[in-house]
Amino acid sequence: MPSIPPKLQEFIDDLSMLERADRMQVLIETADRFEEVPPRIAERPFDDAHLVPKCESQAYVWAEPTDGSLKFHFAVENPQGVSARALAVVLDESLSGEDLETIAGASVDAVFEIFGRDVSMGKGEGLTGMISMVARYARDRLAGQA
Repeated sequence: MPSIPPKLQEFIDDLSMLERADRMQVLIETADRFEEVPPRIAERPFDDAHLVPKCESQAYVWAEPTDGSLKFHFAVENPQGVSARALAVVLDESLSGEDLETIAGASVDAVFEIFGRDVSMGKGEGLTGMISMVARYARDRLAGQA
């Protein structure tokens, strides 16, 4: 059953203590820490197999196998994609290196906990798609280990 992994929940809990304007500022500052996928993983033009479906920000996700886990890398092609860049940082910092079962069970509900229930349908689909891809990479890795 999908759930919000512990490190991701910690970020959400920290955000929940802030007023809306402060939450937005934290998310902008988080987006400012975004580091694009390194060239050793992928270079433009990116393979559409890594494109997040329905993402208005044209986000891409890669999963690099590590010792028993995955390291996530992202690209966000839309220069206005602040939310996608922020979520990429949060997902990398909270899920990279975690056990595969934890990553595989990551719930898309985290998007609404981070960005609020009033997130637009288009933005919501893209952001939940990012979490879905991360979880899928972990499920695929688990299936390959069986």
